[in-house]
Amino acid sequence: MMPGALSKRVIVDRLALVDALLSEIRLLPLADRQAFFADRRNVWAAESCLRRCLEALFDIGRHILAKGYGLGVSEYKEIAVKLQTHGVLSANEATIMHLLAGYRNRLVHFYHEVSTEELYQVCSRQLGDIEVMQNACHRWLTAYPERLDQAL
Repeated sequence: MMPGALSKRVIVDRLALVDALLSEIRLLPLADRQAFFADRRNVWAAESCLRRCLEALFDIGRHILAKGYGLGVSEYKEIAVKLQTHGVLSANEATIMHLLAGYRNRLVHFYHEVSTEELYQVCSRQLGDIEVMQNACHRWLTAYPERLDQAL
């Protein structure tokens, strides 16, 4: 795989999706636990939006590695390691992304072990980790605009 220009369209679309999904999660009644659980659709909305948000972040990371560095990465946790190795993420950001990869894997493969209470806690208290990753992407892309194919 040869390195080349990153697709601005892919990255902008995924970052916009992360924004939209975070907004949807924040529209849920997260400040009131009883209200959140009063409508069971809130749990399903929270899970879907959270999982898709994580997928979008990892799609961005995989795209940066594949197009920007010519690296094919199949494991989600490896994306975090390789992004740190190439200076895209700081050590702290890579640690957060590594944890998010583990959580994404739980949502997808061990979904039966993720309780509704856990989903509520994550969505009401831990969305900041996703924002850290989102900001890291923005920071890196702002620092290296020449790495982007400007075609939308």
